[in-house]
Amino acid sequence: MVFAPGEKPGLEQDEVKLQKASKQIVQTAILRALQQVSQESQQRQAPPKGGPSLQLERGKLTKKHEKK
Repeated sequence: MVFAPGEKPGLEQDEVKLQKASKQIVQTAILRALQQVSQESQQRQAPPKGGPSLQLERGKLTKKHEKK
């Protein structure tokens, strides 16, 4: 096997390891984001009982107005 100047044996293996690690990091991040979206969606569908409900409005978290 012939290596170019500056190349070392095993450099290709390191590259493959980095690619696999990067792929795993991206997959984990996507999975976590999907779980978070799912949880937020479920929370919006079923607001907690007993307390004032909160609503996201124009980027601000506000208390939903309740009838007295």
